[in-house]
Amino acid sequence: MPLTDQHRFGMQLAQMSRGWRAELDRRLADLGLSQARWLVLLHLARFEEAPTQRELAQSVGVEGPTLARLLDSLEAQGLVLRQAVVEDRRAKKIVLCATARPLIEKIETIATALRHELFVGIDEDELGICMRVHARILANLEKS
Repeated sequence: MPLTDQHRFGMQLAQMSRGWRAELDRRLADLGLSQARWLVLLHLARFEEAPTQRELAQSVGVEGPTLARLLDSLEAQGLVLRQAVVEDRRAKKIVLCATARPLIEKIETIATALRHELFVGIDEDELGICMRVHARILANLEKS
């Protein structure tokens, strides 16, 4: 059975996503962080106010128990703190420690350099079309 363009597109998108993450992971290996941990740090750094553990789990796209284990290791490294929420004793806010900031800057610098390499030869119009197609696919996923 021949592959349709939609099938090839899906396979190519998955391959690109895995390859991009794997290359970034390889470049970040010297920082001593797993992909899951650097991803949590990047998501955490994008919040304006310290999120709850639940909000962070939703942002990263992982289950609560998985995030709890990642936070345990990040806390042991002195990169994050869990703080009690006064209004809800069960909830914890996740706060970046000062020691995490330089590490996040290194992650961002490495990620930006890779992104610039990967987008060589792609103009703004092509990127815009691609982003619109991806947005439609994501919208269709949400309807499912």
